Amino acid sequence: MEDSTATVRSTAPAPAASRGKAWLQAIGPGLITAALVFGPSKITVASMMGAKYGYALLWLVVVAIFFMIIFAVMAARVGIATSESALTTIGKKWGKGARIAIGVGVFLVCASFQAGNSIGIGIAVGEATHTAPGIWVIVFNLAAMVMLFFRSFYKSLEKVMIALIGLMLLAFCTTFFFTQPSLPDVAKGFAVPSLPEGSLPLTIAFIASCFSIVGALYQAYLVQERKRINPQAKQTGREAIPGMVILGILAAIVMSCSAAVLHSRNINVTKATDMAIALEPIFGNFASALFLSGLFGASFSAMIGNAALGGTLLGDALGFGGSLQSGKVRILIGVIMALGATVALSFGKLPLELIVLAQAVTIFIVPFIGVALYLVANDEKIMGPMKNPPYVKFFGALGLIFMFILAASNVKTLFFS
Repeated sequence: MEDSTATVRSTAPAPAASRGKAWLQAIGPGLITAALVFGPSKITVASMMGAKYGYALLWLVVVAIFFMIIFAVMAARVGIATSESALTTIGKKWGKGARIAIGVGVFLVCASFQAGNSIGIGIAVGEATHTAPGIWVIVFNLAAMVMLFFRSFYKSLEKVMIALIGLMLLAFCTTFFFTQPSLPDVAKGFAVPSLPEGSLPLTIAFIASCFSIVGALYQAYLVQERKRINPQAKQTGREAIPGMVILGILAAIVMSCSAAVLHSRNINVTKATDMAIALEPIFGNFASALFLSGLFGASFSAMIGNAALGGTLLGDALGFGGSLQSGKVRILIGVIMALGATVALSFGKLPLELIVLAQAVTIFIVPFIGVALYLVANDEKIMGPMKNPPYVKFFGALGLIFMFILAASNVKTLFFS
């Protein structure tokens, strides 16, 4: 009788709440990547595009997110198929030098951009509360560092990032409702590709930031963290797709709102808070505060995620392993946070030298990462049945070509303009 009861209990369908929680946990790695990629710089670029060119560049969101999905799923499958970290796998295939070059390069890029994320937090909360931004840089960096002492840093990271994604969706979707962009123009922007005169620099900046090969590579690590927590959970790599789609939705909403509010009034954008400042006289304090709350969510999530990414890959490159459970990896994550906060408090903005450093390292390291990830994912000895199917090989190759074109354009802009 007891056996029969046990069987009934085990075969009964799980409650809807449990299924929802399990689904959120499954897509957690993709949501973390979306949150770390969609930072204050992305909001600034998307706002500038909408303010200057209206809805004309919305189609770029589809292109960038399509390739981001291809490489994020690819990296997730590498994480599922291998028991070792992505950089360890790359090191075995091409040598220790390749592993160290990628780890150090990613660390330098993350450290260079970390100040911008800290500044975004300070400005967002400072503007909303009419207080000095510096104090908020300190408060939220300390709050992020406290997370490093949690026994399960990944679980804490996942919960915080899901909450911040929810905040951003609420803030920017409500802003969309307030601003009421022209839906026919939005549809035309997606359906009819065009490149208005003078839009190429912003186009390159947007695609390069949305199609983040470094963020895609981090999927391999996050998927393995999820696998350590729940080894029985079945993963296919496609769990990364919802996060990438949300990334695209957020970018498209910010661009559309900017087109509706700023483009028609010929208001230019130079920083992320310009959109909030423009909203206030038109829709009131509530609309402005909503946008600032979304900016805070983007800045805080990017700050934590960016530091976790840089610290994890440098730790892996130095032989400390790629697990967020590693004490040495957590120290490196804390170092990036401290560096970002120090620069933010010292300069109040991201120094030009750091921007140039980040761009220079990105130009050379990102194509190398893309090629390494692509070749590992195509290697049947490493991947087994999880290797890239033919359509992923084709679109992945297109993505690499696209990546090299972007890199060449950035070389021309950075060194010859």
